[in-house]
Amino acid sequence: MTADPTGANNVVAAGANAHGARSLKAKAADEFRRFFVLFLYLWVLFGVFVLNQGVVMREHGINFPMLGFAFVNALVFAKVMMLFEVFDPGRWLRARPLIYPILYETLLLTVLFLVAHVIEKTIEGMLRGKTFIDSVPAIGGGGLTGFLSITAILFIALIPFFGLRNLGLAMGEGRLYAMIFSQPSAEDGERRSGAASRSA
Repeated sequence: MTADPTGANNVVAAGANAHGARSLKAKAADEFRRFFVLFLYLWVLFGVFVLNQGVVMREHGINFPMLGFAFVNALVFAKVMMLFEVFDPGRWLRARPLIYPILYETLLLTVLFLVAHVIEKTIEGMLRGKTFIDSVPAIGGGGLTGFLSITAILFIALIPFFGLRNLGLAMGEGRLYAMIFSQPSAEDGERRSGAASRSA
């Protein structure tokens, strides 16, 4: 009596398909979680940016109706930042101390945010019938001081994101997230307690 190889193959194929479906669902859930975290982070960041712009503009008697700016731009730039992670422009600095890729990637995205903001507001102004010069936004209320203050706010606000990102890459996939959000094992707890007592 011989075994039916076709039946065995079908079972293996079904198992592989089920595993593949679970993997795709897990990957999609992870991507959504990352996107949502980025969105919340950027929403707060752009909210501070809009608040600063609104205060400065109102001091000059200019209305600043941009309530949806932070929300819409957070959605757009959350996707941009996920693509930023895929292309990984700071990979050539991976062999250097972490501070180098952290500051480099923070600077790149700060410039990208500012350029995108200028392009967006310039196009918006020209569509409303303004000239090109009149459409260019005055970042931080205009002048070098205002521009540098906004640039510094964006740069400093982005450092924690790229700091955690590069630290996670250096530690290995998922390890930083597990350390922050997961319950430590008994061995890890004892090791942390021992390290704390030695430092004390």
